[in-house]
Amino acid sequence: MRLSALLIQLVAFGSAGGAAYLGADRAATWIEDTTRSEVNRRLTIEGHDWASVSTDGLQVILAGTAPSEADRFKALASAGTVVEAARILDNLTIEATQELAAPAFSLEILRNEAGISLIGLVPSIMDRDVLVRRIERIAGDKPVSDFMEMANYTVPPTWSDAVVFGLDALEALDRSKISIAEDRVTITASSDSLASKARLEAQLARVTPDSITTSVTISAPRPVITPFALRFIKDAERTGFDACSAESQDAADQILMAAQAAGMTQDANCREGLGVPSPNWAEAASLAIGAIGDLNGGTVTLTDLDVGLVALEGTDQTLFDEVTNTLEAELPAPFVLTAALPVREEVAGDIPPPRFSAARGADGSVQLRGDVGSELNQDVVASFAQSKFGFNQVLAAVDDHPNLPQGWSVRTMAGLAALAELNTGQVTVSEDDIRLSGKTGLADAGAVISEILTDRLGSGVNYNLNVEYVEALDPVANLLDPAECVAEIIALTDTQKITFEPGSTNLDSDSRRTVDQIAEILGRCPDAEIEISGHTDSQGREEMNLNLSKERAGAVLNALRIQRVQVKSLTAEGYGETQPIADNDTAEGREANRRIEFRLVSPNVVELGPDETPADETEAANE
Repeated sequence: MRLSALLIQLVAFGSAGGAAYLGADRAATWIEDTTRSEVNRRLTIEGHDWASVSTDGLQVILAGTAPSEADRFKALASAGTVVEAARILDNLTIEATQELAAPAFSLEILRNEAGISLIGLVPSIMDRDVLVRRIERIAGDKPVSDFMEMANYTVPPTWSDAVVFGLDALEALDRSKISIAEDRVTITASSDSLASKARLEAQLARVTPDSITTSVTISAPRPVITPFALRFIKDAERTGFDACSAESQDAADQILMAAQAAGMTQDANCREGLGVPSPNWAEAASLAIGAIGDLNGGTVTLTDLDVGLVALEGTDQTLFDEVTNTLEAELPAPFVLTAALPVREEVAGDIPPPRFSAARGADGSVQLRGDVGSELNQDVVASFAQSKFGFNQVLAAVDDHPNLPQGWSVRTMAGLAALAELNTGQVTVSEDDIRLSGKTGLADAGAVISEILTDRLGSGVNYNLNVEYVEALDPVANLLDPAECVAEIIALTDTQKITFEPGSTNLDSDSRRTVDQIAEILGRCPDAEIEISGHTDSQGREEMNLNLSKERAGAVLNALRIQRVQVKSLTAEGYGETQPIADNDTAEGREANRRIEFRLVSPNVVELGPDETPADETEAANE
């Protein structure tokens, strides 16, 4: 009985323990499922559906690949709002990060009177020392401030071209800001004059690589125009300006619109400058041009505040009076109008009217013909012409005339001064007018000539200009880059070798003419850096040959200096017999080795790495 009761008790306790265990297990499973579901729901709501959730007892296990470290942290924080952070097991991984994009390399160079400064981020593979050394050479005795940072990233393919062009520009521009990007160079600079601006723009255009784009803005001070002049003509031959001046682009536009309304059809421009005599200049000019249009022809000349109007012969007197009276009333103060309606007068007697002419040839020679007055006047005119064109360039065949008008000598010298602005052409001076025609390399020659004539003869002078601008004659447009310069010297010396008198450093007569021609070529490439190098054959002592080569190269240099050649750098060096180009065992070879070379030395190219060290670029002209 006792055993049976004990067994019953044991069975009861076992049943109760099993039931408790089953209940606890079910409770734990329920808790795990509930926790997993709640954490998963929270992650999904907050956009972390890339994470998976599992549970192990009270622990919550997060797994998956987070897009970033920030997303991983946010997922852990979201799970932490549901369960304690201590119960969270972090099995999250981070998605592999992509390689950082290379930064945009750039270099800004500032140059002024204080020196040169470098600011920017450049590739670490670039040889920084070479870059700084070249800039120090450009700076001369001015300081160079280096604020560059370097980064080790792939060098863009156009970076080297951009840097080399930027440095070329820096060398040419004393006051400049040069911004170099991977495929673009932006330049802002100033120059001393409009001519200098045109020369610099042409120079930079020639050396711009095709691989990059550029933006070049060069400012120049506007010239002082004195006298401030404008001349508009309308006749059977043409309608347009001989000269046009304006103080601003707006004033120029106003004047040009008036000219178009008066019948001008071709393109024209007004030279902008300082010295306008009145803020109403454009208004006065427009009114005067409009009057010529109303008269259906004539000439109007404005010289500072004087307005001279000459109608065409045959213009109706009533129309002339009406138009000129209206113009005089409308002209703003203090402009003063002088108007004339010419009437042809018959010349009495058999004496022809006085006439003077001068012609300038392509070789620079000038022939003077016609009437200039007394012997004293003839000497004065001839001396004036020699001062303008050169003492040996003037041939005078002039004479006296019994009826010269007052001021005739002044008119002839004004005509010669105008002719001096042309490369070739002729001027004719008569009682009625001055006629000038020819070709010039000066783009605004018409304006310059008009200023000369009105300044010397007054606004009432009647003149006719037929001047053609020829770009090939323009000293700025016709500049050569250094490589073209040496190429022309090569072409010349292929047929005209530089030689010396036997055993001497004196140029022979033929070679002196060749050097004169080389001087003309060098005059068109002022930015070249050229070395004149002398060479000999191997006959004689080596030291003697070295000295002879130096002296002969120096003789050529001195001959060019006498011609006042203006190039950036012109030096002479002798190499003796050390650089033969032919066999010294033959007469022909020795003749070839006795030579003068012109070598173009270009600035060092910026090195991009230890295996990319460029040598100095050279060109040679063998003589």
